Amino acid sequence: MLDDHVTRLEAALPALRAASPTLARWGGALAALLPSGGRLLAAGNGGSAAEAQHLTAELVGRFDGERRPLGALALHADTSSLTAIGNDYGYDEVFARQVRAHGRAGDVLVLLSTSGRSANLLRAADAARELDLHCWALTGPGPNPLARRASDAVCLPGDTATVQESHLAAVHMLCRALEAQLPAELGSRRPHALDPTITRRPA
Repeated sequence: MLDDHVTRLEAALPALRAASPTLARWGGALAALLPSGGRLLAAGNGGSAAEAQHLTAELVGRFDGERRPLGALALHADTSSLTAIGNDYGYDEVFARQVRAHGRAGDVLVLLSTSGRSANLLRAADAARELDLHCWALTGPGPNPLARRASDAVCLPGDTATVQESHLAAVHMLCRALEAQLPAELGSRRPHALDPTITRRPA
């Protein structure tokens, strides 16, 4: 059974490798946008919410080395807004209304979904299009409605667990591409064990 799990993940790796040019292009776009005050918004449901929040944490914190923090928000992490909007407008609107509140033309919205069919993510994609945000989707097998509504998409094969594991790798690939393409004065430098400006604490 566990061997089968690994086999399914191995089967997804060619598609993940094939997505490298798209993820590199996304990284370049973020490297140009975020240091100038633009913002990345991200959202997902369940395990995809965890992956979306993982992405924003890597940007506000750091991924591979020291650099300035970059503007990123995980929309599902604001539980007061999420529950207020869900209570007053319905769960399908919990992300779209936040996109309208926080998004500005030229910003990026990243939506993660294993199915590509979640109504709240589809409405968020529609809101992004209305406001001239770039909407990128990380989904499971395509074609699917979210990939069609996004301005760009990476669709990865597999069952739910395999897709979520592949999405984590894609998130890290995106972060690596971003940091590699940041302007030199903002770029990543690996922390040195003897650097007194770096404080490391156990995770």
